[in-house]
Amino acid sequence: MSIQLTFNKGRVPVKVWTRDIEPEAIQQLVNVSQLPIVHGHVAAMPDVHAGIGATVGSVIPTRSAIIPAAVGVDIGCGMNAVRLSIKAAELPDNLHRIRSAIEAAVPVGFAQHAASKVKGSQHDRTARTLDQRLDNIVGKHPALMKMQRRFNETWVCQLGTLGGGNHFIELCLDEDGFVWVMLHSGSRGIGNVMGRYFIEAAKKDMRRHHVNVPDTDLSYFSQGSEWFDDYVEAVDWAQDYAMLNRREMMRLVLDVLRRELSPSINAWKTEGEAINCHHNYVAQETHFGEKLFITRKGAISARAGELGIIPGSMGAKSYIVRGLGNAESFCSCSHGAGRKMSRTKAKRIFSRADLEDQTRGVECRKDGGVIDEIPGAYKDIDTVMANQADLVEVVHTLKQIVCIKG
Repeated sequence: MSIQLTFNKGRVPVKVWTRDIEPEAIQQLVNVSQLPIVHGHVAAMPDVHAGIGATVGSVIPTRSAIIPAAVGVDIGCGMNAVRLSIKAAELPDNLHRIRSAIEAAVPVGFAQHAASKVKGSQHDRTARTLDQRLDNIVGKHPALMKMQRRFNETWVCQLGTLGGGNHFIELCLDEDGFVWVMLHSGSRGIGNVMGRYFIEAAKKDMRRHHVNVPDTDLSYFSQGSEWFDDYVEAVDWAQDYAMLNRREMMRLVLDVLRRELSPSINAWKTEGEAINCHHNYVAQETHFGEKLFITRKGAISARAGELGIIPGSMGAKSYIVRGLGNAESFCSCSHGAGRKMSRTKAKRIFSRADLEDQTRGVECRKDGGVIDEIPGAYKDIDTVMANQADLVEVVHTLKQIVCIKG
């Protein structure tokens, strides 16, 4: 399908790839469309739902300006996936041991790697490739250090960690029975600190210049202003950190699988190039002949021929896709299924029995701590995919067999 709804209530139109959208999300999209910095139109993907200020599942083109809250606080959050030469029949019948081993290797939730084990390791050397750039940012904004306790140690120890919420590590099977490793995470605590710091700075800057916006969470930095270049430097760093975080996690997971599977499965290997894509980020791109800042808040790049990852919820299908380069979406597509209810509502209406039923056949947590991530709290991934048939084509369909949540 193609564009299903168009709103003309702001300075520019809003084009939406679904009819399944709540009133709050519509109002947020209209608010964005009223900003003087937005160029052309705003695009909303089929997984669209209300966020903070800017809508999750939106693509926002701005000329000479960036909205920090649209990028968000999980800067560079995204996906990483790689296919293995292992077939389903070669896996052990009970996958609990593999799940436990991955959970032991990759800290989840609020946990992080022990500083004593990190120091001097390959992990430490990987992290230090970002050291000088971070020093430059903190040198200009020392308040960042005050916002995160044990600043210098924490960001290094959180590299290669999952976090909580909807972040996950999964083993999946594709349509030919091959095993995939797929994971979802972002820039962890340091990205959160940077995001919150610059969001507040943008709000103060708007007040100082007496600029009115429909929602203070849509405050922005204009190119050439006091804060703009520093924010771009920080957001670029956080996006690179998020990419490195996923690579480090993938390395740790593959090491676990080599230990757990190699005695029984000989000479398995990774196949093809790993896909590593952001879905909360900003990048400078050219669209409709204009050089613009494109903020994808819960959306991925889908240029013609470009591979991407669209995960479903726990227990649902996920997709490896190839972009079709649709200009109307600014060469973008959805980043997942998209929530259809809040975490609070999901915890209220679903039970552990519901979770066990909806994740049947998946080796995963089935306790009350992850009820808010139950498949029933998300939109139907197949409907989402049908609504964006003009944005991407499906390359592989994946089904989870192991899911690790924070």
